[in-house]
Formats: sequence, structure tokens, C-alpha cells
Amino acid sequence: MIPRDATLRVVRPTDNLKAIAVMYSKALGFEMVKQFEDHDGFDGVVLGHTNHPYHLEFTQQHGVTVGRAATLDNLLVFYIACSREWERACRNMIDAGFNVVESNNPYWNGVGKTFEDIDGYRVVLQNRDWAL
Repeated sequence: MIPRDATLRVVRPTDNLKAIAVMYSKALGFEMVKQFEDHDGFDGVVLGHTNHPYHLEFTQQHGVTVGRAATLDNLLVFYIACSREWERACRNMIDAGFNVVESNNPYWNGVGKTFEDIDGYRVVLQNRDWAL
């Protein structure tokens, strides 16, 4: 079993490293945890919060084009129970340049909104507590 104090890092490629870093920082309030250039042919940024056990890493490989998301179900999902905080988070997503889209899976449309970034990847903000 993975220890409870382990940190989760979700990594994905992009062709728009600088723009995507700004979008996610502005939309989700993430801080730049780490940045690197030409690390074995990769540039990247790690975004997150110092007190949260998860990070998002975006990488751009020199000379490689990755294109848009392969499917409509490449999702990051955040559960925000407070309606006021959820509404503010939704406004932040739009202000940061995310587009509001219909979710491919209708489940996410029930009490949430789905947003798409410039690479076609999606973030769902659910206005509820997460429960098993």
C-alpha cells in the first residue's frame, strides 16, 4: 500500500508550456513549485500548493509535438462543497481562459461544470462533497 503521506503528481505533455502554466496557476490558484529547462530534452513546470499532497506537472519535449488530448475524458476533478467557493472557482476558470464545455459523461453535468484548456484537457468542478 502506498503510504498516506505520499505526494501525488499528475504529469502530462503540452505544446503550450508557458500558456498552460499561467492558465492553471490563475484558474486554480496554484503556485510554481518547480521549473526546469532542458532536462534531458524536456522543459517543465510543477504547480501546486506547499500544503497539499498533490501537484500538476506539465512538460514540453524539445522537437516533439503532442497535439490535443486524445479523448474527451481526460479529466481532473475537484469537489468543492461550498456553493460560494464553487462559483468563485468557476469564474476563475473562465477568467484564466478555460472554455465551459458539456462533459462527455453526463454524470459530471449534474452538479458541476466542465472546463477545457487550450490543449483539450478538461477540469471538472463539482459542487458537492466527495463521498465514496
